[in-house]
Amino acid sequence: MWIEIKKAPNLMVAEMWKEVFEGEGIPTRILTANGEPQGQELAVYRVLVPQDKKHVIDEILRKL
Repeated sequence: MWIEIKKAPNLMVAEMWKEVFEGEGIPTRILTANGEPQGQELAVYRVLVPQDKKHVIDEILRKL
């Protein structure tokens, strides 16, 4: 199961978070928050990670 870990104001920020988490070896998905088509630059995005990785994400965010 995937859980939302961050909400990003646009696609660029969502992709930044995705790179951070994937750089730590955590699979990450980004989806639009309101069901708009993917790739919309100015849409709000949800950053999702597997539920079993939440503790790792919490540690990464604490270090930032």
